[in-house]
Amino acid sequence: MIIPVELGKDRYEIVVERGALSRTGEFFRLDRKALIVTDEGVPSQYADAVAKRCRDYVKVTVEAGEESKNMENFKMLCQVMLENDFTRKDCVIAVGGGVIGDLAGFAASCYMRGIDFYNVPTTLLSQVDSSVGGKTAVDLCGIKNIVGSFCQPKAVLIDPDVLDTLSDRQFACGMAEAIKMAMTCDSELFQLIEECDAKNEIEDIIAGALRIKAEVVAADEKEDNLRRVLNFGHTLGHGIESVTDLYHGECVALGMIPMTAPHLRARLTALLKKEGLPVKCNAPAEEVAEKAMHDKKAQAGGIMTVRVDKIGCFHFKKAGAEELIKDYEEAFR
Repeated sequence: MIIPVELGKDRYEIVVERGALSRTGEFFRLDRKALIVTDEGVPSQYADAVAKRCRDYVKVTVEAGEESKNMENFKMLCQVMLENDFTRKDCVIAVGGGVIGDLAGFAASCYMRGIDFYNVPTTLLSQVDSSVGGKTAVDLCGIKNIVGSFCQPKAVLIDPDVLDTLSDRQFACGMAEAIKMAMTCDSELFQLIEECDAKNEIEDIIAGALRIKAEVVAADEKEDNLRRVLNFGHTLGHGIESVTDLYHGECVALGMIPMTAPHLRARLTALLKKEGLPVKCNAPAEEVAEKAMHDKKAQAGGIMTVRVDKIGCFHFKKAGAEELIKDYEEAFR
């Protein structure tokens, strides 16, 4: 299936199709030089499948993990392109999860003031979330995504077959982002996830989450207002991620609970448990709130939070550190 992201001159399409990885040349323009960026945690056959369809390519593999999303690797990718005579007519292809998409996309956006970027997300989390919207970034001084740019891809290719090599824990992390979308914007998608075996219905879940994000991004490309809805679960989630060893999706799952009305929490936590996600957090509330308040989205007087009082609906509310601590303690006491 094809899901369009309507952004005027920056319009692009997301292909969701089993087996699409072996047909990359049908969806990407590869009659030029391509920098393929992947990491050691991604099965090598995925990047190799893309490379086989390229006329000319250079492949770079970085270490797996958030630590690779740094200024040193950004510089390295730009240097590789320079040393291999990349021009503005060439392209960058990310093959991996959100870290690779962020890093490769940021390099593409900056090299020669921007060259074409394609994304092949290989984790469920990146397929339903970070592959769409054009946000690219690296971390600096311990702050996530603090240096970056908006760089819309020319196309995104999602092959659900690549999820067969994903661990159950990583699959669950992706489901956290799909649940996030459903909680705020689509009660029918939420019900589908409640009632089905997610792995059997994963194409419909991916498509449902992508349609929500595509509509939100099309309405608010630069996160001036509506796009903030995508931060549901992320405010406290980023704080939890900063002080624990939990994965990003697990932290988003936990971050949703305090931002959900008390009468809905049992339903949400039941679904999170079903998908193998945590529902309890012992990290100190003060530390979590402090890290959350240092997020780049914080403003004078507090940080804008996304709250759900009815599944499929949301509202924004600015909160300070004391209110975040209260929300957190009430949810996890």
